[in-house]
Amino acid sequence: MTTPAPLDVWGEIPEGTQWPGPETLVLLNRDLRPETDRSRLSRFRDDRWDVNAAIFEDHYPSTTLNFAAIPAELRLAAKFYVWQLLNYTESRRVRGARGQRSAVVTIARAFTNGLQFVLEWLAAQEVTQFCQVTQDLLDNYLVALKDEEVPLASCYRRITEVRRLWGYRDILPPPMRLPDAPPWAGEDTQDLLPGRHVDRQNRTRRIGEPTMQMLLLWSIRFVEDFSEDILIAHAERLMLHANTTDGRRRAGNNRQPRYRSGELRPKLIAYLENLRESGEALPGTRTVTGELVVSWRHVAATLNCAESVRHTTTARLVEESCLPISEFAYVGRPVSGLLDGLPWRPDRIHYDEPPRLARLLSTACFIIIAYLSGARVGEVLNLRRGCITHHADTGLWLMEGLYFKGAADKDGSKIPEGEFRHDPWVVVEIVARAVGVLERLHPSPLLFPTRIEAYLKRPQGGKRLGEARQDGDINKDLAAFVTWVNTECERRGRADRIPDDGRGRLKGSRFRRTLAWFIRRRPRGLVAASIQYGHAHTRMLQGYAGTYESGFPDEYAFEDWLHRLECLADDEQALTDGEHVSGPAADTYRYRVNAASREFGGRVLTKERHARDLLGNTLLQIHHGEGMTCVLNPATAACQLRGDADDPQVTPDHDDCRPKCVNLARTDRDIEYVKRRAAELAEIVADPLAPPVRHERERHELGRLKTIIEAHERGAAGR
Repeated sequence: MTTPAPLDVWGEIPEGTQWPGPETLVLLNRDLRPETDRSRLSRFRDDRWDVNAAIFEDHYPSTTLNFAAIPAELRLAAKFYVWQLLNYTESRRVRGARGQRSAVVTIARAFTNGLQFVLEWLAAQEVTQFCQVTQDLLDNYLVALKDEEVPLASCYRRITEVRRLWGYRDILPPPMRLPDAPPWAGEDTQDLLPGRHVDRQNRTRRIGEPTMQMLLLWSIRFVEDFSEDILIAHAERLMLHANTTDGRRRAGNNRQPRYRSGELRPKLIAYLENLRESGEALPGTRTVTGELVVSWRHVAATLNCAESVRHTTTARLVEESCLPISEFAYVGRPVSGLLDGLPWRPDRIHYDEPPRLARLLSTACFIIIAYLSGARVGEVLNLRRGCITHHADTGLWLMEGLYFKGAADKDGSKIPEGEFRHDPWVVVEIVARAVGVLERLHPSPLLFPTRIEAYLKRPQGGKRLGEARQDGDINKDLAAFVTWVNTECERRGRADRIPDDGRGRLKGSRFRRTLAWFIRRRPRGLVAASIQYGHAHTRMLQGYAGTYESGFPDEYAFEDWLHRLECLADDEQALTDGEHVSGPAADTYRYRVNAASREFGGRVLTKERHARDLLGNTLLQIHHGEGMTCVLNPATAACQLRGDADDPQVTPDHDDCRPKCVNLARTDRDIEYVKRRAAELAEIVADPLAPPVRHERERHELGRLKTIIEAHERGAAGR
């Protein structure tokens, strides 16, 4: 525990802040969650600060600041500084950081990943007060970062924390202030270190196509085919558990139900008759010696009586019934869900299985919602029941929810509570079904609670206030889902297992990036094949992505940028190898390919939104289709454009391509496709049994294709 000196020792208090005392609340000027117990809030004197009360994202893990890890001589100064970060309400512009007031989670990450290392190094140099730091010492700090071979990203963070500490100097007591001069004379970090750090480059790996296809396929099977069996079994299992000794204890009721003499007998007779009429056996279990016996725990839970019923004369009815004993105690009904026309399970669901199956079902719903909405992981995990509505006039399914990234007030500071999206996500019906399944699966207001079974309450003394599943939990659930599917496939000899894509473990954050890739590279592929998705290109992007504030169009633009550069590289290599280009836009095509190579070769994007801006560059307006290449000029295009003419992401509609459009060019690769198509038409035209109308139509089209081929080959021969 650190005790500050009397407040008057620190001198005049700067305007707009205060000096904290031992009992000052750590989160004095932060919005707090409504369920916060203020008596348990951390005080300045504590060496571990619990900041969970100011974190509104329900999926965030427990977050604390451990000042015991800070060298003792700098601990008090570190506390003063971090307290100001948390409570000073004005924004401070710091190079290498954003200008608005830092969010609590951002401060916690900076403390752990940057500030702690800075202070440890300063203490090793025998610095006991920040005012002792000199420019020479900071130069030595840079040398130490290089000598210790600290990863480049970590170097940037640790340099930024020095700049941030300097940026807050005027609201700290004088002994705790860095010198007046900016660190390193204000030089840019990229000039201080070798190499260039791209902090905002998206390193999230997309999920491979075969893996994503099987993930989505099995998730849809769970929701459409398996869910009813799981939901019924899970509900019955919860009811039975509530009738057990453990269930009563968790509910705060330790009293066993009492029956008067003769009251229990009719219930047991009815239970046995029901088993006999339905052709079922008594619930069973194996003893430690392997003997199959009646599961009296299950019988007692079914009758809502004490397990000691086995020792009563009434229990003799069970022995006298002569009913067989099953290997397990079952819940729910006989399996009705089918897999390729056969029951998806060999037998009914066992009493101990519903919790695991419920978690698998919840994970399947997560995959569907996260992938087919384009929402961020945190946005999905914070969804609440009632989030889906159906717009009768348009036929659209809308999903409402909070967003946190980019939710800012008029000063640009983060709104910790998040904001509801002004424009809901437009989703497809399978997403609405998945939400409906989750709403039936548990009573929690959150769709993805930490604990599906309500009787599994929060541990006493837990610091985390959020009730939603965490990112790490979802990642473990995804691994368990893949394991279950692949085990089932192996047991059944099925070929539709979920393959490893070789790109690392599955994470919830990878679905959003994968959707952007599929929309750009496979607009009629995976999504359409899996769920008969029929939206047009623009509606796919805007329906899945929402408005630009969602950030998803930037991810789509980044994928589009990468795709176009890959195509340009192929085009340039083909021209270098002597490829001929014909058509009215041939000269423009050659100019753009060569100029784009000079303009964009080796360029690095520091932010994904820059990709959206660059896509409007004329040099990138080359779009390959089937048997043609569009060298797009929106002003002269004959087709119906996808998007507005002034939109940087406007593209031609290849389905509406007009043969006489002045934007057309044809490469040797395009002509190969045209030749294959001409050969197919030639067979139809040569068929004497072809209907006259079709014969005439295909003959005319064949003549047009031959003209294109001949013109292209004449140009190639005349070079």
